[in-house]
Amino acid sequence: MIDDLFERTELPSPDNKIEIFTDGNDDYTYVLPEYYPDTCINYGQLVKIREQGRVVDKERRVIYGTPNTDEIETTDVENFNGILRERISRLVRKTKCYSKQRRRLECALHLFQFYWNFMNEFQRGWTPAMLEGIDSKKWSWHDFFYSQINYP
Repeated sequence: MIDDLFERTELPSPDNKIEIFTDGNDDYTYVLPEYYPDTCINYGQLVKIREQGRVVDKERRVIYGTPNTDEIETTDVENFNGILRERISRLVRKTKCYSKQRRRLECALHLFQFYWNFMNEFQRGWTPAMLEGIDSKKWSWHDFFYSQINYP
């Protein structure tokens, strides 16, 4: 996962740091410095404190850099993971729809990613791709199935 993050993001600098927030898993503490200098990263952890299985408090820890502790949060990722499990039955635990082949799961995820970014109205008729300036229109399934892809 960190390999993909490194390949898909702009290389940070001390003036343009990358911000990463995770749960309390210490593995990231050791892996992230292998990819990014600690002077180029703002990394914080959100640790949920539980009592009898219920979250009673959250502890925000600064690991590298100077992230704003009020911004250390994992709800965006947790919310998107919930959306994926809700909409892609292959990701639900104990289901008949599990993927027997990794390639099929990858295809299902790519298809959903395209739908989410180019077809799903995110904000008043705008898709995430339109908000980011990647595309100027909302795609339909007809557009998706019948468009020609021009490779560079």
